Amino acid sequence: MFSEYREFYDYDNDICEGKVRIPSGCAIAGLINRESKKVKGDTIAKMMAVMHERSNGLGGGFAAYGIYPEHNTDYAFHLLFMDDQSKKEVEAILVKGFRIEDQQEIPVRRVGAHRNAPLVWRYFCSPLDKEREITEEDLLLKTTMRINRMAPRASVMSCGKNLGVFKGVGYPEEIAEFYRIDEYQGYSWIGHGRFPTNTPGWWGGAHPFSLGETAVVHNGELSSYGANKSFLENYGYELSLRTDTEVLAYAIHYLRSQGFSWDLVSKVFAPPHWVEHERMEEPERELYGALRRVYAGLLMNGPFSIIVAFSGGLMALNDRLKLRPLVAGEAGANLFLASEEAAIRRVCPQPENLWSLKGGEALISRVEEESACHVA
Repeated sequence: MFSEYREFYDYDNDICEGKVRIPSGCAIAGLINRESKKVKGDTIAKMMAVMHERSNGLGGGFAAYGIYPEHNTDYAFHLLFMDDQSKKEVEAILVKGFRIEDQQEIPVRRVGAHRNAPLVWRYFCSPLDKEREITEEDLLLKTTMRINRMAPRASVMSCGKNLGVFKGVGYPEEIAEFYRIDEYQGYSWIGHGRFPTNTPGWWGGAHPFSLGETAVVHNGELSSYGANKSFLENYGYELSLRTDTEVLAYAIHYLRSQGFSWDLVSKVFAPPHWVEHERMEEPERELYGALRRVYAGLLMNGPFSIIVAFSGGLMALNDRLKLRPLVAGEAGANLFLASEEAAIRRVCPQPENLWSLKGGEALISRVEEESACHVA
């Protein structure tokens, strides 16, 4: 499969860390079929391969929704282990709160640089006691944070229902080959290629970052990381994966647990400028003012573009100054998102609509039905 992507870039002219710094680096992409028809994984892999030069080989990954219909009521834990001992320790954590209904090693191609890659395993789990005082959502959070304390020996890639994250060290197209992404089918996909500037390149630190039903990919740098981290720690969140993007996943989890709509989540992350706020009419003016005062610690400063996948939809968002690119395209029931137009045109040569997202204005798209049974 890797040879199929090779034609889209020139390895001899590869951009390597230390030779060139791409200030707008990192590549993100996403797609969703709004009729819930399943799309094969090689589609998102081809989109990412076009943007090869935006990464430097220190991280790539994908998230897919609708890939486990036979286990759609179980929580699918995708886990990274450095060794067999780490695996045993994590399993001991899992069985304290969950019944393991099924488990297996995630099928991979161990070739080339990934011959000695970490162990990657998936567990399909159900909560042990539905009458317990702790909610399933809190159980999921506590279990995830406890496992992530072991990082880098072990970490949680994802733990939601009917979804999976596949990530690691390498270019996105190499990660696609390693995890055999071409063999999966989902109604929604997101992808990422890393060009880390301030944080290390390691398996658990690759994108997407996921918690519960959501997964996020991010291009940019969050200069607000310290404030964001302090806010989340006040509510019991532990950040163990050594990258600023982790705060996005946990911030989304916190706001959604408070009942926030996706539109309100976007307004917390990228609120209107104060000059825009002063021109608003009530009650909108009062609402956005209250959000900015109460949730100032979750305002995301710095250049960023993000794509958030959730059960049944996608959200795309730029920072308020649009310092990172993000393009959208539509063709029939399909919505495509990418850092570059070329990535969209690779899989959709003639989109019906094509546009760049505006700064601070979220694009939210949902499927009409969450049950998916067709292949597109």
